Amino acid sequence: MTSQERPSRARRWLVPVLIAVAVAALAFAVGRFSTFGSSGPLAPANDSAEAGFARDMQVHHAQAVEMAMELYRKTEDEDLRALSYDIATGQSAQRGEMFDWLVQWGLPQAGGPPMAWMSGTGDGHGHGGAASDEPMTDAEMREAMGMASDEELARLRAAEGLDADCLFTELMIRHHEGAIPMVDAVLELGSEPRVLAVAESMKVAQTAEIDAMKAVQARLGCTG
Repeated sequence: MTSQERPSRARRWLVPVLIAVAVAALAFAVGRFSTFGSSGPLAPANDSAEAGFARDMQVHHAQAVEMAMELYRKTEDEDLRALSYDIATGQSAQRGEMFDWLVQWGLPQAGGPPMAWMSGTGDGHGHGGAASDEPMTDAEMREAMGMASDEELARLRAAEGLDADCLFTELMIRHHEGAIPMVDAVLELGSEPRVLAVAESMKVAQTAEIDAMKAVQARLGCTG
C-alpha cells in the first residue's frame, strides 16, 4: 500500500463524516439560542417522546463511548483510530446535552420502561412492554437497541489487532443501526425543535459512520 493510497482512502469516508459533524455543530449553535426562554408549560412532559429519547439515548451513547475508547486505545489502523475518536467525543457531547435537556425541563434522568415512548410510532411495532404489561429485561433492552452484550464487551476488551478492529466495526455498526429507529421515532412523535435538530444530525452522522465502517471492513477483509 503506497503513501498516496492511504490518504485518498481516508478522505473518501472522512468527507461525509466531516459534513455530518458540521451539520451537527450548526444545529447545536441554533439550538442553544432557540432554547432560551423555552421553559415552563412548553417544556416536554415526563412521558413525552423527547424525554424518553433523551433518557434512552444517553444509555445507548454511553456504551458507544465505552467501545470507541477501548478501540481507540489499541488500534493501529489510522482510519479506525480517527473514527473511534470522533464517535467517543461526539457522543459524549450529545450525552451531556441530553442530560441538560432533562434538567432544563425539570424532569428526572430516569423514568418509565426503556423504549416504551416509541409505542406510538406509525410502523405499529410495540417497544418497551407496549404489547404486554411486563417491562423489558436489561438483555432484551440491549438487543432491541442493537447494543453489545456483556460477553461481547468482554471479547472486545480482550481482542487485539485485526480481531479487535473487525469486532469493533461489527458491534458498532449494529449499535448505530439500533439507534436509527429511536431517532426516527422522536422525529415522528416529537415537537421540541432542538431535539428534532439533534436527532436529524445524529441520523446523518451515524449513517455516514456506518458506511465508513463497512468500507473499513471490506478493506480489512473482516468476515461476519
